[in-house]
Amino acid sequence: MAIFSVYVINKAGGLIYQYDNYVPRTEVEKTFSFPLDIVLKIHDDKVVVSFGQRDGIRVGHAVLSINGVDVNGKNTAEGKEILEYLKDASNYPVSIRFGRARLSSNEKLMLASMFHSCELFDQNLKSALEIAEKAGTFGPGS
Repeated sequence: MAIFSVYVINKAGGLIYQYDNYVPRTEVEKTFSFPLDIVLKIHDDKVVVSFGQRDGIRVGHAVLSINGVDVNGKNTAEGKEILEYLKDASNYPVSIRFGRARLSSNEKLMLASMFHSCELFDQNLKSALEIAEKAGTFGPGS
């Protein structure tokens, strides 16, 4: 069993420490000609595949690099928007690398908050079960 991430959360639900042992499992690089036969959209400041899954490229994969140069969110290394860059036929053929994008800081905080909520629910459920056991059985014949 492998550990991919470690989250340390205080009792109030705040994220104290987070470590990512990020190893991208699936990265696919493919050269495309104009027009692009997959549909891309902007989601959480990343350009992701929304339709046209094929050749190892899956819906939800993000654009990681264009022509071997890493992208910065929804912009190319030169600062142009990726979607505008890919609409221009003069930029083709273009090599695009797809894969799972890293979690942003905000997404890590939301994930830690979810862990905290699950822990609180678990504690409340345990105490409710203990009270029910002490009270005895309920139902017919009790």
